[in-house]
Amino acid sequence: MTNPSYDQLPIIDLSAADRGPQARALLHAQLHSAAHDVGFFQLVGHGVTRAETDALLDAMHAFFALPAADRLALDNVNSPHFRGYTRIGDERTGGTRDWRDQLDIGAERPARAPGPGEPAYWWLQGPNQWPGAVPELRSAALAWIDRLGAVARRLLHELLTAIGAPAGFYDPVFGDRAHPHLKLVRYPGSAGDGAGQGVGAHKDYGFLTLLLQDRIGGLQVQRADGLFHDVPPLEGAFVVNLGELLEVATDGYLIATNHRVVSPPGATERFSVPFFFNPRLDARVEPLPFPYAATAPGVTDDPANPLFAEYGFNELKGKLRAHPAAAARHHAELLSPA
Repeated sequence: MTNPSYDQLPIIDLSAADRGPQARALLHAQLHSAAHDVGFFQLVGHGVTRAETDALLDAMHAFFALPAADRLALDNVNSPHFRGYTRIGDERTGGTRDWRDQLDIGAERPARAPGPGEPAYWWLQGPNQWPGAVPELRSAALAWIDRLGAVARRLLHELLTAIGAPAGFYDPVFGDRAHPHLKLVRYPGSAGDGAGQGVGAHKDYGFLTLLLQDRIGGLQVQRADGLFHDVPPLEGAFVVNLGELLEVATDGYLIATNHRVVSPPGATERFSVPFFFNPRLDARVEPLPFPYAATAPGVTDDPANPLFAEYGFNELKGKLRAHPAAAARHHAELLSPA
């Protein structure tokens, strides 16, 4: 029988921060517990409206309804910045294909090819690829990046306050040159060979992820018992998880948690929209000063997934692994010999 405490993630109401000292203190206690014990929670009271959400979802559904040729015209194999469309089965997690297709979008900026002596991660900055047949997607997606960036910034301030740290400690590593990332994802149902990996087990490598999921479900989170448990969709909520940078920053006191998506049954489609709140590519994430630092257990050690001091190297490592075709076409010199 499932442990009842695993039936749903902790539910955090961000609007409690505006309801006086007592409500805010309770919010901080709940946020502290969720981030320290689980690394995942459902966020309500975030202020994002149904109209804002529908604008994005309508544009996303219109994109995935386009003929395959129109979507493949935006193939991310054309982009040295790993932006654009990835067809079903072309992305990898843990070396195994993910049964989903998606559009990867970031801040709209000019391409920056690294100069002599500059880090290769500057390749990650560049323009997006947009579908001409769905012009509303560009405005909806870029508006979503701005809107969720503001929610994530506020949430991070409350989270740091909750563990006794300076609220704005990491503000300098964000700002105008932060590197947010948005994915529009469709899971088309089960793979013909019976493999159930919608996306394989992984941790995110930024600060915070805010996920909009539909009513189908499929997201699973590894809990304290070591097992993966379903996350039932909650209307109007974002599923939030902590990324590896916060685990590193707090020496393991806050945890980045493994999660995965199981493909929906049969031909059932599932749509999801993860937003990754990431700092500047050249950000160095300093250790966080906070009163519980002495009790921190240390960062999870994974020899297959080394973490770097500069954020851009972590994201580049992930992109090279996840998108082998684009990596081989544009960045062969960065790939390790087989």
